[in-house]
Amino acid sequence: MPERDGYIPGVPCWVDTSQPDPEAAVSFYGPLFDWELEDVMPPDSDGKYFMARIRGKEVAAVGSIPEAAPQQAMWNTYIWVESADDTASKVRDAGGSVVMEPFDVMDAGRMTVFTDPEGAVFCVWQANQNKGAQLVNEHGTVNFNDLNTRDPEGAKSFYGSVFGWHTLELPGGFEMWTLPGYGDHLERDNPELRENMAEMDAPKGFEDVVASLVPIGDDQPDAPPHWNVTFAVDDADAIAEKATELGGKVLMPPFDAPWVRMTIIADPQGATFTASKFVPENRDLVQPAT
Repeated sequence: MPERDGYIPGVPCWVDTSQPDPEAAVSFYGPLFDWELEDVMPPDSDGKYFMARIRGKEVAAVGSIPEAAPQQAMWNTYIWVESADDTASKVRDAGGSVVMEPFDVMDAGRMTVFTDPEGAVFCVWQANQNKGAQLVNEHGTVNFNDLNTRDPEGAKSFYGSVFGWHTLELPGGFEMWTLPGYGDHLERDNPELRENMAEMDAPKGFEDVVASLVPIGDDQPDAPPHWNVTFAVDDADAIAEKATELGGKVLMPPFDAPWVRMTIIADPQGATFTASKFVPENRDLVQPAT
């Protein structure tokens, strides 16, 4: 089911993009993903935070970057936790760093910003009124959150300690982050989840997948460890073309990979993301075809 009303601890639950010029970013992402965007900050606020909705459901957001911070556009991943303060202690103990100490976001919730031991930035969300993305896994909404890392084993140790994540290896050497029991949670709203996955020949344990683990290859010496956001789309080729028309840049043209056809795009201010179309016929592909 694509609709969500809250998450369980350890599951990515929200994304937003920090932009030097949020109004310009709204002009790009609105027509790209058919988002309706509304600034939800108080009129006297120094910053902007445009809530993106599809059919009235909150799916993502576009926000300002504080003047004192580096003006680098990026997409941010938020992971649901019971306590932002307790998670800060776990991150420190596991070798990560606290970039911003836990703070309240009005009555929406409480959050913290961290880096893992390699420097990849991520956020956690302790929900109050805002319970994360209300719509996922359909056109214009989040489909996956992807950790790009040069040290997969170190990442497994860190994220396992902080969130209790395990990994699932797929054919072709692909790895996914799993959270034991997540499939049981999803099955409450979708009793046929495991049956549907079996019909598609999904790997055993895929129902517990919460994110992906992507090693950074030696052919990408300048790529920093980071969390990437993948959006579901109806047509990866059309999205790549539209992104170019709107002033973005296609970093990797649409290509086929196991289960999907995807493309990697940079928005006009430099924030990168992936757009992915689910293609069941591609399930047996081992290596991406470019």
